[in-house]
Amino acid sequence: MTLKTIAFSRGFSALLMSNILISLIWAARAQPAVPCKAPLQWEGRTVEYDHSSGRNIRAMVSYDNPNQRLRILEEKKRFIPCKKFFEYIYLYKDAVMYQIEQETKLCSKISLSEPWDPYDIPDNSTYEDQYYIGGPGDQIMIQEWSDRKPARKLENWVGVYTVKDCYPVQETYTKNYSVTTSTRFFDLKLGISDPSVFIPPSTCQTAQSEKMTYVC
Repeated sequence: MTLKTIAFSRGFSALLMSNILISLIWAARAQPAVPCKAPLQWEGRTVEYDHSSGRNIRAMVSYDNPNQRLRILEEKKRFIPCKKFFEYIYLYKDAVMYQIEQETKLCSKISLSEPWDPYDIPDNSTYEDQYYIGGPGDQIMIQEWSDRKPARKLENWVGVYTVKDCYPVQETYTKNYSVTTSTRFFDLKLGISDPSVFIPPSTCQTAQSEKMTYVC
């Protein structure tokens, strides 16, 4: 075998390997994205913005997907005259929500008609995008999913979750082509440190049936 033949053979092999590698990369990119599995139990903080009222609600949240329970404790960031702060305990398996006024412990018991809606990415979700948030040296990769379908070009739900560990970052809901609520998640920790937060206080034994308002 001549030197030219050997050089050609080596060059051809390198080119072939390069083409195979490029093909594998493109094949990997072409694979459809699969929704990650979000944590089943966590505690953290949220900010929910109601687009109809313009209100931001900051809260500490305990989330228990296996038992379909959610506890929301509104945070008092500043004194607002005649403003009430509430604690909400959602028990979806019992189809009931308890609303507790934080100062007086006055309690309302409200029936739930909506099904449990976990903080996760449904299996039939539509992949929208993947990108980094943050800047150089301090970045987190996230994915964006929605319930958009080919027959319905607009979505009613958009969820943003981290690629690593699948933590919720933001969820947005729309209705009649308008955004209704946007919720941001932060300071999340796995597990439930105090399961008793899902137990309503004794004042709820004589709860009223009307939901309380935020103003005096």
